[in-house]
Amino acid sequence: MINEVLDVMVGLAKEGMTMMVVTHEMGFAKNVADRVVFMESGEILEDSPKDKFFTEPDSDRARQFLSKILSH
Repeated sequence: MINEVLDVMVGLAKEGMTMMVVTHEMGFAKNVADRVVFMESGEILEDSPKDKFFTEPDSDRARQFLSKILSH
């Protein structure tokens, strides 16, 4: 069911719908998002365009998170 929901959201994004999505699905975020807001304990640590976030995150915490998530 998760894949079906993600597929619908991808379709809506392609149609131009603006959405705010909270997710741990980094592949989905990387494919669909325009911007990524990275939070920890309710604090915003990053607010970046998607390409910058996934290639050059500003915060150490985001770099740690991405190194663990994207290595799998």
